Amino acid sequence: MPASLSVAVLSAMEAVSASQWDALVDADQPFLRHAFLHALEASGSVGPVTGWQPRHLTVWQGDQLVGAMPLYEKHHSYGEYVFDWGWADAFERAGGHYYPKALSAVPFTPVPGARALVAQGVDTQAVYTALAQGWQAQCQRQDLSSWHLLFADTSEVEAWQAQCPELISREGVQFQWRDRDFGDFDGFLAALTSKRRKMIKRERRLVAEQGLEVVRLVGEQITPADLAHFYSCYAITYQERGRPPYLTQDFFTRIYHAMPESLVLVQARLDGRPVAAALYFRGAQTLYGRYWGSEVMADCLHFEACYYQGIEFCLEQGLTLFDPGTQGEHKLLRGFAPHRVRSLHYLAHPGLANAVATFCREEGQQVAAYRDAAFEALPYK
Repeated sequence: MPASLSVAVLSAMEAVSASQWDALVDADQPFLRHAFLHALEASGSVGPVTGWQPRHLTVWQGDQLVGAMPLYEKHHSYGEYVFDWGWADAFERAGGHYYPKALSAVPFTPVPGARALVAQGVDTQAVYTALAQGWQAQCQRQDLSSWHLLFADTSEVEAWQAQCPELISREGVQFQWRDRDFGDFDGFLAALTSKRRKMIKRERRLVAEQGLEVVRLVGEQITPADLAHFYSCYAITYQERGRPPYLTQDFFTRIYHAMPESLVLVQARLDGRPVAAALYFRGAQTLYGRYWGSEVMADCLHFEACYYQGIEFCLEQGLTLFDPGTQGEHKLLRGFAPHRVRSLHYLAHPGLANAVATFCREEGQQVAAYRDAAFEALPYK
């Protein structure tokens, strides 16, 4: 590590000021903001009780924060969306201890983007070297089996691979919508094949025919009552799966007060009463669809609230990218293209590392073939 840089491990986001941290965060990355990460911890959604022990890495040049990376000591693999349960099970059956492990990601948020934050005008390579020494030291001192970097953007993946060639790359696919100079929603529909254009028109019509009114509330237009109703809908989504929500109501209350300009709430109303809701986050150029829930069973309401309203909002606001959330081939038919996502993995045990590397190579070939086939299935003319 260059002599001028030092590394400090933070056990909570409150140990660093929001102004220092946010000076490193791109305007298109609301989930890396201090307010978002702090709300996770302060609300109890993230912490030792939930199996997410913060050990954030910070790089300092004197008293100036010049680099940072979220880091958590994990005691399970919930809330990550890059599934390594099979690796853990195999290692445990062989007599090893997979947990605890180290994880650099945004909890419960499978959104591609920066993970290593570097100040402008600072030697990027030096900061990466410092961060690498930081997570390696954490793995050794805390006896952690591994380090995992999830959903990092392409340039960061390449930088980490140059820094640490032993890292194992894992491929994935998400579906994203990009503006192709459509102009408006009708322009978007005009770019689709006749079959898919008719499908989307029919789905939007079905929502209206069921008596549902769909409205968008942006920033301070969202009231505390709207937020409370949204949370009850969000909780329903998890209750239907037989488990409690990852995020507490206090988390949403905190971000509502700390970063209202980033929030877009889509609300479905029946006879004037809200019955379903989807909460989005807005970056400088990107709209992120995150959370959804409904009190009613209504045909095509999920598509309307979580996809079409988002596309329409992007076109109205000049946003060029819409990330609607992870998984779901049904997005493909509605104009969301396959996008390559990658994660990197360090495993201390040589035998486990070799087995995982082989698995990831074979899986990667299948993912690449799937991604190519998905491109061919896009509904554009």
